[in-house]
Amino acid sequence: MASLEEYFKKNRYQPKYEFGTRVFGRWNKIPFIGTIYGDSVISEEQGPKLSIHLDLPIVYNKKVVSIIFDTHKAFKDLKPLKTF
Repeated sequence: MASLEEYFKKNRYQPKYEFGTRVFGRWNKIPFIGTIYGDSVISEEQGPKLSIHLDLPIVYNKKVVSIIFDTHKAFKDLKPLKTF
């Protein structure tokens, strides 16, 4: 019989990005730099979603946004920011 740890390691979504990872990329053709707050699955229908806290707010659809939530597909060229 497998333990709960083994079960969840095998069947749970494995995030691509860890909490606190600094990233840059494009969201709806808008460039941004920010920090990953979450990479998890809330609904099996929608799939995994990212939440990113932006360094500088952006204007999208006439609204100022400082945290963006969307699927992985919505973020174009999302890359970790290398720090020295």
